[in-house]
Amino acid sequence: MRIARFATDADADFAVHDGQRGWIPLKSVGIEATDTPSMVEREDEIARALEASSDGVIVDESSLQAPIVRPSKMIAIGLNYIDHIKETKAQQPERPVVFAKFTNAIVGPFAPVLMDSSLTEMGDYEVELAVVIGRRTRGVSEDEALKAVFGYTVANDVSARDWQSKDPQFDRSKGFDTFCPIGPWITTADEVPDPQALAIRSWVNGQPRQDSSTQLMLFSVAELIAFLSRGMTLEPGDVILTGTPHGVGFAMDPPQYLQPGDHVECEVEGLGKIRNPIVGPGAG
Repeated sequence: MRIARFATDADADFAVHDGQRGWIPLKSVGIEATDTPSMVEREDEIARALEASSDGVIVDESSLQAPIVRPSKMIAIGLNYIDHIKETKAQQPERPVVFAKFTNAIVGPFAPVLMDSSLTEMGDYEVELAVVIGRRTRGVSEDEALKAVFGYTVANDVSARDWQSKDPQFDRSKGFDTFCPIGPWITTADEVPDPQALAIRSWVNGQPRQDSSTQLMLFSVAELIAFLSRGMTLEPGDVILTGTPHGVGFAMDPPQYLQPGDHVECEVEGLGKIRNPIVGPGAG
């Protein structure tokens, strides 16, 4: 099933889709979920309600909001695709490169991304497979790790490359407001038999930029969950951004950075596509 958030007159509400009956608002079947962790913890209730519910409603998918709300953690991984490591001429890491993606960066699947030239002149895109954790997880083995996954979604790990090279860590350069478009929905793990067999792509202004496969991850989803859970407890609703493949703007010759007026599209096979306009300060 797919779970999304749609804008309403009051705020935004979660809804579920089984691929046949349209979107069913969770409130219409008596389920209250104000954020992603509380929604994830009601997975069994949602599944039962979906079986018992009547036809869904038709909604305007342009009103989709970010399906990730108030996670306790957003963890990102750098240099996790063999092809991306080669294009950047970086040394292949021996263990996952981990940094934080702050929640202020989250915006919806079609929301504007702010590119302020007074902050950065080297804005870049990174299509990524994002993993949503489904249960409290600590010290899990690789063999058991995928059982901790609630679902998957599409993210764009927008980056300020100038600050990424100036700062001794990645957090600030990846954490500006609007620097994490995500969505368009969460696809539950039962519909993704193998997260390491998905095409992953991005476009800028309709021009193909990234075209790869999650098969080329250096560290698989299972390896990442096992690695991270050794030192921290992963909670329901936590998000892991699993890295980006080759084709990013800064590695092009000459580099191609994002400018107001651009549009970036990111897609992971079977999980949908997000499309975000790049805007400057004061854009209305």
